[in-house]
Amino acid sequence: MSAPHADQAGANAPVRAVGAPVRPDTPCVAVCSTTFDDICRGCGRTVIEVAHWVSMTPEQKEAVWARILAQGYPRRNT
Repeated sequence: MSAPHADQAGANAPVRAVGAPVRPDTPCVAVCSTTFDDICRGCGRTVIEVAHWVSMTPEQKEAVWARILAQGYPRRNT
């Protein structure tokens, strides 16, 4: 059996914006709640951002990551 080709090695790796840090694919922490407003209490994304996450570009995702991290999200129960 041969080793994978270099061009196949990262085929399943997440795409990220140029220069962006490596992050999980999603900020979701499975503490989903938008009961009182349009911001999830777990990850800090808006309802629209959650709904469109899979179709957002890496640059759009990085902009969301930057905002939610600056606001103290994602919040994990520890």
